[in-house]
Amino acid sequence: MSLRVADIRQCLASLGANPGHQAHVLRRWVQARAQDSGRRRVEHYLPQILRAGLPALVEQLAGLATLRSEHPGADGSARLLMGLADGQTVESVLLPRGGLCVSTQVGCAVGCVFCMTGRGGLSRQLGSAEIVAQVALARSLRPVNKVVFMGMGEPAHNLDNAIEAIQLLGHEGAIGHKNIVFSTVGDERVFERLPLGIVKPALALSLHSTKPALRTELLPRAPRLSPAELVEKGERYARATGYPIQYQWTLMQGINDGDDEVDGIVELLKGKYAIMNMIPYNSVEGLGFQRPSAERAAAIARALHRRGVLTKLRQSAGQDVDAGCGQLRARSQEGAAMRRIPIAVI
Repeated sequence: MSLRVADIRQCLASLGANPGHQAHVLRRWVQARAQDSGRRRVEHYLPQILRAGLPALVEQLAGLATLRSEHPGADGSARLLMGLADGQTVESVLLPRGGLCVSTQVGCAVGCVFCMTGRGGLSRQLGSAEIVAQVALARSLRPVNKVVFMGMGEPAHNLDNAIEAIQLLGHEGAIGHKNIVFSTVGDERVFERLPLGIVKPALALSLHSTKPALRTELLPRAPRLSPAELVEKGERYARATGYPIQYQWTLMQGINDGDDEVDGIVELLKGKYAIMNMIPYNSVEGLGFQRPSAERAAAIARALHRRGVLTKLRQSAGQDVDAGCGQLRARSQEGAAMRRIPIAVI
């Protein structure tokens, strides 16, 4: 069973930890600090039975996510392939300026046709502690002050664990609430439950097309919300939290880069509390999609700006190391399979 933050709290309670002691241990874990760091010596603060049990717990927490490989990009990003305690792997991405993209599932069930992760389907959910462990490991490499739930998996399909991780990151993790970003293809439960938490993350909604039929084709197992319905729900969340919605648009040549889509975006988003993130497609061999030219992508962003839609033209981290979402894990699985194939001696 995947480890949850609640399991860690229960373990700490069994060792005599009160809520303050639990916060102390969790804070140092997620901030990648030694348990005996700080001005107060642990022997003056933590009960003896807890101190005796800490080394084993610290070892267990360190084993939740371990670094298998790191792939630095020229843009300052770094793709990380992380190994989990059961031998599965997930991807996280260190982003420039202190950001980190984390995974919430091993694989994904949405099946976005342009995404490598979706091709393999869903293997299992990550426990909330495994999500937080990605942050703890990343912070051992460099400072992290923003966490984006935009790696492998659909967070809405693992909502309990995602919310539990968000609450810890926004408290003991010392990450500003607006710097925690929950990305989803759209799910009714997201709009119902995220506003109820003490930590309310910013929201990123995967749009990719303003045409209902095309969006369904691109995101075959996403909830059947039309783009207009998705934007309506997003706008209510944005006004309730005070954070603009970040609409995600993977820009693909000949698919969703036409002037008709520009017109549709303006119709949907003009006057809304929103930011359009245009991300030129990170090509994946064998999927058949292509990124538009840099000139075309820039022209789309300029056109949207001129017509009243705040647009940011972003680049997918790791393009220069051929490491779009899911590619590192896919290559590691292929390598493992090759190592298992017996070699005939001729």
